[in-house]
Amino acid sequence: MPTIPLYQVDAFTDRPFGGNPAAVCPLDEWLPDDVMQSIAMENNLSETAFFVPEGDGFRLRWFTPTDEVALCGHATLATACVLFDQLKYDRDSIEFVTEKSGVLTVKRDGQLIVMDFPALPAEEIDAPAGLAEAIGGIEPEVFLRAVKNMAVVSDEAAVRAVVPDLEYIKHMDGYGLIVTAPGTDTDCVCRYFGPQAGVDEDPVTGSAHCTLVPYWAERLGKNEIHSRQISARSGDVFCKLNGNRVLMAGHGKLVIEGVFSF
Repeated sequence: MPTIPLYQVDAFTDRPFGGNPAAVCPLDEWLPDDVMQSIAMENNLSETAFFVPEGDGFRLRWFTPTDEVALCGHATLATACVLFDQLKYDRDSIEFVTEKSGVLTVKRDGQLIVMDFPALPAEEIDAPAGLAEAIGGIEPEVFLRAVKNMAVVSDEAAVRAVVPDLEYIKHMDGYGLIVTAPGTDTDCVCRYFGPQAGVDEDPVTGSAHCTLVPYWAERLGKNEIHSRQISARSGDVFCKLNGNRVLMAGHGKLVIEGVFSF
């Protein structure tokens, strides 16, 4: 029976049971795509990351329970934690080669993992019909779209009050829905819903910050943004807009180490 190593890391948190859990599977060579998809489905987390050595770095792929995705922040952070802490990777930075998001560089800064991701600024457009009803009767102040849709609402209480119509969100143009507002003790807060990828509500979404950070940097007139994703698990993302890149930093906490048999 084949086995592979399996780690589970809670990303964007320094405590177990917070942040966003991701599975990480180091490989010597790629498994068939359908096997990796089945492993991700079996793990039933918002993301499972697989990586193999390539050149001086690694090639990295991410799977939700239903699909392979083009970019994932929390599972990249989790993978870096595994390399630095469990596999004793001894260089200052890690280069991850990805199929659709280029080279992602990850560094350690004290207890934080800092990831360098592409900025994906959104364009303001008219909100689709029925959006307010689909998020619990809350009228968005602004609606934007990049890869992901984003609705800006009045305040943190409104973000917490969102009751999503997941069927509506599943059939929106664009990919999922970010709901965001100014925070009470952070620069901004957000939630993210991605039912078309089998993730009804993602606990903490690194890739969403590729769109959130350019918006809030312009609105607030500063490049350093402290974001909190106020899901049930909650997590903090410390960000900086750097030209056409977003630096995002967070903690990671290993919670499971073992093997996956198939």
